[in-house]
Amino acid sequence: MNCSISGEVPEEPVVSKKSGLLFEKRLIERHISDFGKCPITGEPLALDDIVPIKTGKIVKPRPLQAASIPGMLGMFQNEWDGLMLSNFALEQQLHTARQELSHALYQHDAACRVIARLNKERDEARSLLAQAERQFPISSSNATTASVSVLSNGKRAAEDELAPGAKKIHPGITASIISELTECNAALSQQRKKRQIPATLAPVDDIERYTQTSSHPIHKTNKPGIVSLDILYSKDIIATGGIDTNAVIFDRPSGQILSTLSGHSKKVTSVKFVGQGESILTGSADKTVRLWQGSDDGNYNCRHILRDHTAEVQAVTVHATNNYFVTASLDGTWCFYDMSSGTCLTQVSESSGSSEGYTSAVFHPDGLILGTGTTEGLVKIWDVKSQANVARFDGHVGPVTAISFSENGYFLATAAHDGVRLWDLRKLKNFRNFAPYDSDTPTNSVEFDHSGSYLAVAGSDTRIYQVASVKHEWNCVKTFPDLSGTGKATSVKFGPDSKYIAVGSMDRNLRIFGLPIEDGSTES
Repeated sequence: MNCSISGEVPEEPVVSKKSGLLFEKRLIERHISDFGKCPITGEPLALDDIVPIKTGKIVKPRPLQAASIPGMLGMFQNEWDGLMLSNFALEQQLHTARQELSHALYQHDAACRVIARLNKERDEARSLLAQAERQFPISSSNATTASVSVLSNGKRAAEDELAPGAKKIHPGITASIISELTECNAALSQQRKKRQIPATLAPVDDIERYTQTSSHPIHKTNKPGIVSLDILYSKDIIATGGIDTNAVIFDRPSGQILSTLSGHSKKVTSVKFVGQGESILTGSADKTVRLWQGSDDGNYNCRHILRDHTAEVQAVTVHATNNYFVTASLDGTWCFYDMSSGTCLTQVSESSGSSEGYTSAVFHPDGLILGTGTTEGLVKIWDVKSQANVARFDGHVGPVTAISFSENGYFLATAAHDGVRLWDLRKLKNFRNFAPYDSDTPTNSVEFDHSGSYLAVAGSDTRIYQVASVKHEWNCVKTFPDLSGTGKATSVKFGPDSKYIAVGSMDRNLRIFGLPIEDGSTES
C-alpha cells in the first residue's frame, strides 16, 4: 500500500477516519497544519481524524547493482576510482603548498638581508651626522643668537618640534635679505605704474565662447583627484598635485606628461614652479615640503625634503625674486625659506597662542606682503620684513580655501565655504561678495589672471568674472559646468594671456577650456 500523497510505501502509515485513505504521517500532518483539509478529497481534516497503523518494519529493496556479484564488483570499482582521484588531487595540493612555502621562505630571507643592509647604512649615516655636528659647534651658537628676537604681533615657533636629537635653529631674516626684498619691491612697484594690459590678452568675447578643448587623465585611477595646479607661462607647462601622492608635469601644447614627481606619502596639496621651471616646490599632507631640481634629461630630482612643520602643509608660495618661498601649515605656523639651501630662516606663529591653522598663503605681487587664510575663516596680512601681522579680515564662514592678489596690487580675493569676498587693500575693507553656490557647496579656488582683468572661481562649477573697479559691478561672463561628474572643481588657473583656462577636479583629468578648435585661436 502506498501513500496517497507521495505514491511511495510509507515509513509511518496513518489512515483518515473520513476518507479511509492512507498517508505518510509527516506529510499529512504538514498538509493539515498548512491547509486544514484532505489533500485528495478536499474535505476538512484535523489531526484527530488520522489514525496510525501498526505494521511490521518495512525493508527497502536493494538497488539493482547490489543484487548480483558483478553489480557489487562494479560498485567497488567505482568507489576505488573515486578514492584514487581524491588522493591524486590531495597530492597536487600538497606539492603546490610546498612550492609556495619555499618561495615565501626565500622572500623572507631576501627581506632580512635587505633590512640588515639598510640598518647598517642608517647606522653609518647617523655616525657621519654626529661627526658633522661635532665639527660645527660655532655655527650653531651663532644661529641661536640670530634667532633670539621675538616680534610684537608674531613670534617664531617653538624650537622643540623636530625629531628627537635634532636642533630647531632658525637664523632669521637677515638685513641683506630684507634689502634684497625691498629692492625687488621698488622695482616691481615702478614697473606696475607703467603697466598696460597686453594687446594679446583674450577679449571678453573670446572667453564667452570658451568650451572644453581637451581632457587629460594624468593621475592614477585608484586615488583620483587634482587638488593643486600651477602654470609656467614661458614654456606653457602645467604642474598638478594629486590625491594619488604624485605631482605631474604636463606639456599642454603636445599633450604629453614630461615627468611624474613621486615621493610624498599623502596628497600633494600645493605645487609651484620656481623661475623658468628649473625647480619645482611641492607641499603635502604628509607634513613635508619637497624641492625638486630639474635635470638635463627632463626629469626632476628631489634636492631637499623640509620637515619643519608638524601638521599638513596646505600652501606653498614663491617670492618674486625666486630666491625665497613660504610654506603654510595646519600646525598654525608659516615658514620663510631660502631657495638655494632649503634652510628655514624663520618660522612664525600667532603670539596669542591661537590653535587655528593656515589653509592658504600667497605673496603680494610686490613681495613685501604675505596673505594667509586660516581654518577659522580669518584672512591675515603679514609684513614679510618684520613678520608682523599688520591686518586682519574676518567675515568668512569655514576655512579660507584660497587667496589671490590682483596684479594691480589693490585687490585681494579670498574664497571659503560661504563664497568669495573681495577686499580693497588701500582702505582695508570688503567691497564686494560673491555667493555663487548653495550653502552646502564650498568655493574651492579663486584666481586672478596675470593681467588682473579676469577672476576665476571654482566650486561645483567654474565661473569667470570680468574685473571692474570698487564701485562697478563685476559681471560673470562665462560659466563652465563640472564635467568630471564629481561636482567639485578644486583648482583653476589662467593660461598665458588667458588664452585658455586649466581646471582640476576630483577625478583624475586635467581639463583645458579655450576657443573651439575650429576657431584656430587656441594656440595664438
